[in-house]
Amino acid sequence: MRKILVTGALGQIGSELTMGLRKTYGNDNVIASSRRVKEGHETLMESGVFEIVNVTDAKQIAEVVKKHKVDTIIHLAAILSAVGEQKPHQAWDVNMNGLYNVLEVAREEGCSVFTPSSIAAFGDSTPKDNTPQDTIQRPNTMYGVTKVAGELLCDYYYHKFKVDTRGVRFPGLISYETLPGGGTTDYAVHIYYEALKNKKYTSFIAKGTKMDMMYMPDALEAITTLLEADSSKLVHRNAFNVTAMSFEPEEIAASIKRLIPEFKLDYDVDPARQAIADSWPNSLDDTAAREEWGWNPKYDLDAMTKDMLEKLKIKLGL
Repeated sequence: MRKILVTGALGQIGSELTMGLRKTYGNDNVIASSRRVKEGHETLMESGVFEIVNVTDAKQIAEVVKKHKVDTIIHLAAILSAVGEQKPHQAWDVNMNGLYNVLEVAREEGCSVFTPSSIAAFGDSTPKDNTPQDTIQRPNTMYGVTKVAGELLCDYYYHKFKVDTRGVRFPGLISYETLPGGGTTDYAVHIYYEALKNKKYTSFIAKGTKMDMMYMPDALEAITTLLEADSSKLVHRNAFNVTAMSFEPEEIAASIKRLIPEFKLDYDVDPARQAIADSWPNSLDDTAAREEWGWNPKYDLDAMTKDMLEKLKIKLGL
C-alpha cells in the first residue's frame, strides 16, 4: 500500500484528489499538506493526516516524508497562470524551487513523484490544432515557462537519478467542489455558478476562443491511472497530453441553455487573460496517453454540463 504525500492539497485539484485517494488507499495512507489552513476544508483536514508544508522549504518536505514514511509525492502546489503574470517572482519561486525541493527529497528518500504540467507549456509558435505530444514549446507566461522547465527537470531526475517521475499536461479543469485559483480557464467554472444564481454570465474570455478543458472526475482518473501504470510502457513520462473536450465560451453557453433556456452570455474581455488564452492550443493530440497507459475520458461537454448543474444546485441549495 502506498504512503502518499499531496502538496497543495487544499487547491482545486488537491481538495478532490486527496479525498478520492483516501477512499482508495486509506485515510491514514494519504497525507494532505498545504502552506496554510483554509476555511471550508475542515472535512479534508480532519479525515486523515494534515501537515503544514511550504514547498519552498525543503526541510519541511523532508521532515514530513520521513515522519510518515512517504513513498509517493503528488506535487500540486503551484501559482497558476493569471496570478503568475501578476507575481512572476513568486510564481518562479513556488513552481520551480518548490518542484526542485520535492525532487531532491524524492531522490534522497526513494520516493516516486507525480506533478502536473499544463497546456500553458505551449506558446504562440506551437501548432494550435491537434497539438502533437512532441512539438515546439515556447510559452510567453511565467507559469508556462515553469511548466516547460518542470517537465525537463522531472525527465532529468528520472534519467540521472532514477526517480520515478510522472505527469500529464492538464487542460483547463472544471469542478463543482472547489473554485479555481487564478487561472485563465476559470471562466468555465464561474459560468455554471452564475447560470444557476443569475441566469447570465459576463465572460472575460472573448467569443470564438477555443481552449481544451476537462471535467475534474476525468482529471482525477488520469492521475490515479498514470500513478499505477506499468513503468516499462511509459515513453513520455512527465508530460502526457490529456484532453477531453475543446470549446469556445458560446459553446459552453449553448450547452447550459439546453437546460436553462433563459441563460444569457455577454463579454467583457480581460486583455491579460485573453492574451494568455490566445497563446494556448485549441486542441491537443492525446494519442500517447491512450496508447501508453490507457487514457480514456468519460465526460464530453453536455455530460459535464448536466452533472455540474445537478451538483451545484445541491451545493448552492437551489
